[in-house]
Amino acid sequence: MKTTALLSGTVLLAVLQGRTHQGLDIVCADGSTVYAPFDVVLNGALTVYGNPSTAQRIINTGINIQGEGLCVKLFYVSPVQTSGLIRKGQKIGTMLPMQRTYPGITSHVHVQMCDKSDPTRYF
Repeated sequence: MKTTALLSGTVLLAVLQGRTHQGLDIVCADGSTVYAPFDVVLNGALTVYGNPSTAQRIINTGINIQGEGLCVKLFYVSPVQTSGLIRKGQKIGTMLPMQRTYPGITSHVHVQMCDKSDPTRYF
């Protein structure tokens, strides 16, 4: 069984071509369970790409969460639900199949603060 806790694992440093990386990438194998790092309120699904390619459509989902005074977006996660409360340690969703879209990439959950501030101090 492949599982991961949201606040553990290897942190990736992303180098993007001419773009600022506004978040933190946490290594997570495709199909793994993603757990709530603290009690969270789910504030709806999100769309990762504004104009996705055909390949990007399969990973074009995420979830908005709030808790402990934080507002966070989790990209590349298929949520179990899009509203309500999920307790710390409960399943938020499943990691989407990044390898099908970007073969060879290190699969990861992208964690981004709603205000686009740097989330690394929380990890």
